[in-house]
Amino acid sequence: MTALLTHADIPYLPRGVRLADDRVRGIRILHAPERALQLDAIGDAILSELDGTRSLSQIAATLAERYAAPVDQITADMIEFLTGLIERRMVFLK
Repeated sequence: MTALLTHADIPYLPRGVRLADDRVRGIRILHAPERALQLDAIGDAILSELDGTRSLSQIAATLAERYAAPVDQITADMIEFLTGLIERRMVFLK
């Protein structure tokens, strides 16, 4: 899988894609037209930060500070996770 992201890219959720709570199952999901993905805590934390104004590196710095984790590891995890969602057209880049 080729990385589609650079540190300067600004990832965001496109129109029609949103985070939601599935109250019946007690889980967080990423809801898109005709599909949904169950999110773990890491995926939810990453996607909750996508506001369309901050770059990948800014979001990684925020998460690294919040979770006391190395920013390089957070960045690598984000790139891997978001690349899959970009390929599925569930995350776009500015």
